[in-house]
Amino acid sequence: MLIRVLFIYIVLTTVAVALHENTFAVFELKEQLQMLYINMWELLLQLEYVNPDQRAVVYEEIQHIQQQIIDTISQIKQHDQAQHE
Repeated sequence: MLIRVLFIYIVLTTVAVALHENTFAVFELKEQLQMLYINMWELLLQLEYVNPDQRAVVYEEIQHIQQQIIDTISQIKQHDQAQHE
């Protein structure tokens, strides 16, 4: 039993060390990117029923989300490039 526990501990330690340094940061960024995509879809759906007066506000929010998506993708790329240099 002790040998099994030590073996599992060694395997888990090896896997944890072998992963990228920024694994959790990349995971958080990908999760953030998914939320931004969902928000973008909701804004695009709002365009179907929003009043003409409010349309400008929705366009501004779409541009803001679009910039956040671009920034998040850029951060993911930077993490990847830093890891594979």
